[in-house]
Amino acid sequence: MEFFCKMKGCATCPPRVGWGEMAWSWLGAFLGIAAVGWLGGGFLSGAPLLFLIGSFGASAVLIYGAVQSPLAQPRNLVGGHVFSALIGVAAWQWLGGTPWLAGAAAVATAILVMHATRTLHPPGGATALIAVIGGPQVHELGYWYALAPVGLGALVMLVVALIINNLHPTRRYPQFWL
Repeated sequence: MEFFCKMKGCATCPPRVGWGEMAWSWLGAFLGIAAVGWLGGGFLSGAPLLFLIGSFGASAVLIYGAVQSPLAQPRNLVGGHVFSALIGVAAWQWLGGTPWLAGAAAVATAILVMHATRTLHPPGGATALIAVIGGPQVHELGYWYALAPVGLGALVMLVVALIINNLHPTRRYPQFWL
């Protein structure tokens, strides 16, 4: 019974943030994702949407909407994505004949490595999974996937976060670098 009692929660819902905070989060996310998409269009003219990997949407929530979270800091953003991308590519290359196993190994190992390196960034799990399920366009990149679109895209989003989050007088980003 104690097991099920732990599932009922122990806190109330946090208060809503103000409209100004919502607007800054929206602006950061819009500019960050737009910059990554624009870069992808110029960098890989045959595959302009390749840079817009789904996990960057989740990263945008953290680095523009939850700027004080430890999971949103630069070390976590860049390290979590790059380590996870490398692991995802390795999982595909070793276990790609069994995609469900490759996906499970990629995500689980990415979490392990992010914990070990203190770079836990939840969207990194999706980055590892995308390396497995991303299809031929992603698979053809091999380990380059970790550099571009993943590493380069994360760095672009970081630059936008540094600018946007520090323009507002009450926001401060990052909380820590290393």
